[in-house]
Amino acid sequence: MATDSEEPVDLLDSFRQFFALERDVLVLSLSMLAFSLAFQMTGRYVPEYLRVLGASAGVIGLYGSVGNLISAVYPYPGGAISDRIGSRLALTAFAVLATLGFGLWYLASVVGDVAVGPLQVPAWGLVFVGLFLAQAWKSFGLGATFAIVKQAVPPQRLAMGFASTEMFRRIGFLLGPLLAAGLLALTPTFSGGFQLILLAAIAFSLVATVAQHVLYDASEDSLGKSFEGVGQVLADLRSMPAPLRPLLVADTFVRFANGMVYVFFVIVVTDFLSVGFSGFGLSLRPDAFFGVLLGVEMVVAILSMAPVSKLAEYAGLKPAVALGFSVYALFPLALIFAPADQWLVIALFAYSGLRFAGLPAHKALIVGPAEADAGGRVTGTYYLVRNTVVIPSAALGGWLYGSEWALALAGQTIRAGPKLAFLTASAVGLLGVAYFIAFGEEFEAYE
Repeated sequence: MATDSEEPVDLLDSFRQFFALERDVLVLSLSMLAFSLAFQMTGRYVPEYLRVLGASAGVIGLYGSVGNLISAVYPYPGGAISDRIGSRLALTAFAVLATLGFGLWYLASVVGDVAVGPLQVPAWGLVFVGLFLAQAWKSFGLGATFAIVKQAVPPQRLAMGFASTEMFRRIGFLLGPLLAAGLLALTPTFSGGFQLILLAAIAFSLVATVAQHVLYDASEDSLGKSFEGVGQVLADLRSMPAPLRPLLVADTFVRFANGMVYVFFVIVVTDFLSVGFSGFGLSLRPDAFFGVLLGVEMVVAILSMAPVSKLAEYAGLKPAVALGFSVYALFPLALIFAPADQWLVIALFAYSGLRFAGLPAHKALIVGPAEADAGGRVTGTYYLVRNTVVIPSAALGGWLYGSEWALALAGQTIRAGPKLAFLTASAVGLLGVAYFIAFGEEFEAYE
């Protein structure tokens, strides 16, 4: 038997370990890239799409809350399904549903308003229907993606394993909005440009569906027990690992805050600030400029995730997670009170990119304490609780954003509208940051 000193030196081994590019993680990462490309080309622009189709601020907020509802309901059954039938079949099914959802979004402006008997169903109603399908891979498949990384990466390397998948995913977050911005810049209207964007998204998701089904090696899938009803949900809630509980409370505050205003980021840029870009021989409408801003955000996210995840191996997961939470909380406040200056808005979206730096550590802190063959259910349980509480956040934000009443506070009159909605969101987010700093626990593998 060879000793350690006799083993050949693999110069690429440290690189592979650093990015955790095992075969299944790599296949998952490439699928994430394609679906993130498709979803980020479309999802961040859907609120503007709804506004162009005639939806009010309240309806746009309701759309955000329906998205939150889907995010709350889908992960648990998705995780249970992946634990039961295996990640390969689960992700393929979820990918097909997502592709159909993009197709329904495309049909919304083609079909227009539809008369159903005496009722007139607005075009934006089809966007709501499509949402239930479009989020299938992202939300149903959440538990499957977590489980794949957990079974492929050693516990002490989980943050880097998630950094690998997240970096590919964030490349999609970078390229998607930039491609969308290019298509919008080449078309005279937002509606025409967005139709092209949706067709491109359908193509990307079709390719990803076939690729992940063919390339993913299902031989290493470990199957857990079948779903046993509501009693199993309650049992999983009671048996949730202790380190997850303070994280869950803090994360819920932070995500509720973000959910209040997330769907309005594009509308703040295109309508409230109405800021475009002019320079370097380019002149972009606010809708196209928003895609560039998302690209800037993702450049910072991609550049910061791997270093922060590597640092977490020495400093622990908690500081990295706290960093991401703090940016989530402060960005709405900074954006809504910013002047309509293109360079300042670019700087703010660059700052927003830092919220993703702690995401791999956050995911590692969620799935790390889980038992073997239960990664999907633990992840699904966590997101079920968090996203259930967050469901009404966007509707509340939409109500504040679109209201016109005034509130007398400390001798001053604060008018409801965009500023109050975003100010309230930041206040809620800062509560979550403070709670996590005070009570958040470290995963023992990183202590």
